[in-house]
Amino acid sequence: MGDFAGSKRWTGPKILLHILAYGLATIFVVPVIYMIFTSLKPQGSAMGDLMDRFLPPFSFENYAYIFENAPVIKWTMNSLTIAVIVPVLSLAMASLAAFALSRIDFSYKKLAFWLILSGMMIPGEATIVSLYMVANSLGILDSYAALILPGLAGPLGVLIMKQFFDGMPNELVEAAKIDGCSLFRVWWNIFIPLSKPVLATLMIFSFLGTWNDFLWPFLAIQSEDLFTLPIGIPFFMSSYNQDETLPMTVNAYASIPIIIIFIIFQKYIVKGVTLSGIKG
Repeated sequence: MGDFAGSKRWTGPKILLHILAYGLATIFVVPVIYMIFTSLKPQGSAMGDLMDRFLPPFSFENYAYIFENAPVIKWTMNSLTIAVIVPVLSLAMASLAAFALSRIDFSYKKLAFWLILSGMMIPGEATIVSLYMVANSLGILDSYAALILPGLAGPLGVLIMKQFFDGMPNELVEAAKIDGCSLFRVWWNIFIPLSKPVLATLMIFSFLGTWNDFLWPFLAIQSEDLFTLPIGIPFFMSSYNQDETLPMTVNAYASIPIIIIFIIFQKYIVKGVTLSGIKG
């Protein structure tokens, strides 16, 4: 009992750690609060001072306005469709590639691994021109294919899944082979079920990245019916109007799915980070 009670004492380092944690949490939360309060201010409200944004009057008219004056629901469905399809397909491909690199011996295996690893060293902006030229030559610009296909090949998922697969005991694979399992069944019936925390983590990260992606959809899509929410947000911005309420309203609306996803699946993020050995 004495040891347990002593573990609850507030020591100096523990107090500093809590102060640091709450301070960092405040830094991340304040912009969200700022966005929400600004979105609730009526259009044309005087907001010369910072505190003006947090004082009445407040109204939900901006939310009604964005739905009445732009196809926000259509943009939302486009974003949701892409943000669901891309993580599912990309993780299926990443897990298969990681399984091959981890458990199958083939020629130039190390070369393939280093080529995949090198993909993380090249920023996406550096390949945007070549990606556009390839998409144009394939004739998939201004289509759902242009939004989905480029996001399927991601090196991060392959590397994390390979690291996780490497830690699985060989006895599982050998026992499965003795029972007559093919390599595909070993991957599907053993490795995938045991990788649910890591898959959930990568799924969430991929969902967030796809949902927030702006540059590639902006270049690849011209039809308004195919717009995603990040492309549609500038629709409410004008160089002749400095009113921030409408852009903040659309941003607040676009943040709702992300916040919900994080709240629901945050335990999988923590567990996946722990199991995969990622150091943040």
